[in-house]
Amino acid sequence: MMKSRRVQVLLILVVLSFLLIHFLPCSNNTHMQEKSSPVHILILSSWRSGSSFTGQIFSQHPSVFYLMEPAWHVWVTMYQNSAKVLHMAVRDLVRSVFLCDMSVFDAYMSSQKKKSDLFQWETSRALCSPPACDSFSRSDIITAGNCKTICGKYPFSKVEEACKTYSHIAIKEVRFFDLKVLYPLLTDPSLNLKIIHLVRDPRAVFRSRENTMADLKRDSDIVVRSQKTKGEMGPYNTMQVICKSHVEIYKAGSQAAPSFLKDRYLLVRYEDIVRDPLARAAQMYRFAELHFTPELQKWVHNITHGKGHGAQAFGIGSRDALRVSQAWRKTVPFQKIEKVQNVCKDAMDLLGYRLVQSEEEQKNMSLDLLFAQN
Repeated sequence: MMKSRRVQVLLILVVLSFLLIHFLPCSNNTHMQEKSSPVHILILSSWRSGSSFTGQIFSQHPSVFYLMEPAWHVWVTMYQNSAKVLHMAVRDLVRSVFLCDMSVFDAYMSSQKKKSDLFQWETSRALCSPPACDSFSRSDIITAGNCKTICGKYPFSKVEEACKTYSHIAIKEVRFFDLKVLYPLLTDPSLNLKIIHLVRDPRAVFRSRENTMADLKRDSDIVVRSQKTKGEMGPYNTMQVICKSHVEIYKAGSQAAPSFLKDRYLLVRYEDIVRDPLARAAQMYRFAELHFTPELQKWVHNITHGKGHGAQAFGIGSRDALRVSQAWRKTVPFQKIEKVQNVCKDAMDLLGYRLVQSEEEQKNMSLDLLFAQN
């Protein structure tokens, strides 16, 4: 009897040992792989193209750690160089951020830095909720104003700590002018990178840049070098470089795309977002492997269907987004529109923006005729 019981106990121990060896480590490894392999999303755009708003569509998602233009720190520190020269430094910084290694900012910021020293940190919901700030919940929709008032006192180390707790890491960046620069990131086995290429009608971009010329001067100088930003043709020289970069990025991402870009490049026009915000937000979320929650659907609708006129140049608030996107048609003289169309013709043709031939056409052409459907 005793012998039979001992045999039973031994059999039970053998079975338990087998289960512990073969199943628990497997489960743990799977969990570790999920934690160490987040989805990385790069919103690739240019200044005044609706990228801050598009970035907020991702920032407000509770699964996303978001940073707005972290390469601003590179350009501020190394402003004597051209955009092309700075591409490598910008790429290295972006890679480090995607891997939640925030020590990369040591080269561009004071050793005494705080979280609030990070460029536009308050636009990141992730930096306004635990563990980066204890005053809000992760599921809250958080405005930059509320965050800046309450969450600025936390140490810089909270940026990295927070980043490591998210399944998706998104960066909005306007300082890449060549998709090929990003090929090493797209082939990096430690990254799962998806690129959303956001474009906007160059005529609307031009109008918005005119209203923020002083704020963009340093960046414009880096884009085309200072001597070409001066004089009557200065703004058009900048637009020409920006439009050319969109053409090259689009061609590299879609027309002659290498195999490693398959299903990892998405072109989105800002005008299509503001014409049907919920459908386009859903499209971007599917691409990024994110769930479009009812709370986010309500937020996207409300922020694009307000009564605001977009008076705050760098603010993200509720506005009549479709009307604001078309303000250039009523406010920019046709002579300027002609010049923009001349320097950006290739981009407009390729991206589906139709030229206007007269002042009357500029003001009266229907949206269906002005924009080809994607």
